[in-house]
Amino acid sequence: MKQLYRTEAQTPTTDWVRNRIKPDQIERYMDNGRCFIDAGQIERHLRQINEPDAGRLREILAKSLDTQTLSPEETAMLLQIEDEQMLAEMEETAAKVKKKVYDNRIVTFAPLYLNNQCVNNCLYCGFRNDNKNAARKQLSLDEVRREVEVLAGKIGHKRLIVVYGEHPESNVDYMVETLREISSVKVKARKGYGQIRRCNVNAAPMQIEELTRLAEAGIGTYQVFQETYHPDFYRKVHPPATLKGDYLWRLYSMHRAMEAGIDDVGLGALFGLYDWKFEVMGLLYHSIELEQKFGVGPHTISFPRLEPATNTPFTEKPEYKVSDEDIRRIVTVLRLAVPHTGLILTARENAHIRRELLPLGVTQTDASTRIGIGGYTEADEKQDGPKQQFILGDTRSLDDLVGELAQAGYITSFCTAGYRCGRTGKCIMDLLRSGQEGKFCKLNAAITFREWLDDFASEQTRSVGEKVLAAEIQEIKQDMPNVYARFMEIYKKTAAGQRDLYF
Repeated sequence: MKQLYRTEAQTPTTDWVRNRIKPDQIERYMDNGRCFIDAGQIERHLRQINEPDAGRLREILAKSLDTQTLSPEETAMLLQIEDEQMLAEMEETAAKVKKKVYDNRIVTFAPLYLNNQCVNNCLYCGFRNDNKNAARKQLSLDEVRREVEVLAGKIGHKRLIVVYGEHPESNVDYMVETLREISSVKVKARKGYGQIRRCNVNAAPMQIEELTRLAEAGIGTYQVFQETYHPDFYRKVHPPATLKGDYLWRLYSMHRAMEAGIDDVGLGALFGLYDWKFEVMGLLYHSIELEQKFGVGPHTISFPRLEPATNTPFTEKPEYKVSDEDIRRIVTVLRLAVPHTGLILTARENAHIRRELLPLGVTQTDASTRIGIGGYTEADEKQDGPKQQFILGDTRSLDDLVGELAQAGYITSFCTAGYRCGRTGKCIMDLLRSGQEGKFCKLNAAITFREWLDDFASEQTRSVGEKVLAAEIQEIKQDMPNVYARFMEIYKKTAAGQRDLYF
C-alpha cells in the first residue's frame, strides 16, 4: 500500500504524518486482500431489492424483536419501504426493540473537545488544516481540569466523550495524561460530589501499540467514524495527500482497537456526505464484520447529520442533504438492523427533532453541549464559530433535558457500573441480546438518578424526576422481588449521601 504524502519541506509534523500508517495493521484483517465493504454489492442491493410484502416485513420485524442482527438483504428491504402503514409498523417495532433491550433508560453525556489542531483537509470540516479562520488551541492540563470542574461539579455529568484532533501535539501521551487528569477531578456538590466516571474517546485512527496504552488507561468506548463508507466519495472529500485520505487505515480502526484490548467500540457515519441508504448499509456491514471477526459488534452507532461550519463552503449546499423524514428512517432502520447496539443522538439536531427521534430507539444523547475549545469555562454561552467544528442545533442544559425526559416517562441513567464490573464487550452484548442487561441497568439507573437529583437538579426537575423514580422503584419491587431488599439498601445509602454505589 503506497503512501502519498507530498510535502515541500521536512518538519516534525510531516515526519509524524509519514510514520502514522502501518500497512500490516490493515492487511492482517483483510480476507485474501479484500475489504469487507463491497460498494458494488451494496449498490446492487439498493438497486435490485424491492419493497417486501406485509408478510415478509413482519418476519423481518420478528427477527429484530428477537434481537438478531438483520442481514444486508433484509436491511435493504426495510430501506426500500415507502408504504405508510409499513413504515408505521417499523417505527412501532423499533420502539418495542428499544424498550425490550434498554427499557426506558436514556444515558446522557457531554463532549469535551481538547484541541482543534489537525493535519487533515476534509472538505466538510471547520477544523481542516487549510481553514485559516479557525482559532487553534489545545488545552493544558490545568485548562482540562477547569473544564471538568464545570462539567462534573456544576452540571453533574458522569460521562464524557473526549475529542482529539489528528495532530502530533495531541498524540497518545497527551491522551493518557488528559484522561488521567479528567478522572482525578472531584468536586463538592450539594449533597455528595461530582466526578467523571467514564471517558469515551473520539480520536483519529491509531496504531495497535497506542491503542494498547489507551486500553491500559481505562477508556470506555473508542469511537472512529468512517464519515462515508463509499470508497470513491470518501476520496472525493478527503484529499489523498493527507492521513485521512487513506480509506482502509480508517476503516480498520476498530479491528486494531479490539486487538489492543478495547472492549467497546463506536461506529458512525456523517449523514449528508453521501447517499444515506448506502451509509446505513455500510454501518451494518461494519457491524457484521466485527461480530464475525471478534464475536461482538459495536457498542454504539452514531448518525450525525452534516451541519454548517465556519468558512466551509462544502456544508452550504450538500449534494446528499438528509431531510428530517430521512433521519427518522435512518434511526428506525438502524434500531431494527442492529437491535442490541446503542444508538447515539447528538446535539447537532435541534430540540424538536430530538424529541421526534428519541422514541424510535435512541439510547444515548448529550446535553449542556459546547464544542468550542475551552467552551465550558467561558461565561459567554453564544456559539463561537471559529472555535467550533460545526454549529450545534440544541444547546439546552442537562437539567432541562433531564426534566423533559422525565415528563415523557424516561429515566436518565448516570450509571457507569457495568464497565467496572466486567459487563463490557461480548459480555454486555450477550446480556443485551438476552434482555438481562436491562435489569442490571434498571437498578443502577434508579440509584444514580437518586444521586443526581439530590446533587444537581433544579426544584422543577427534581419534582418531575421523583415521580419517574417512584414508578421505577415500584417496577423493581414487582418484577425483581428477589433483589429488591438489596437494591433498597443501596438506594437508601445513596439518599443519605454516599456516592458511586451500584448493584
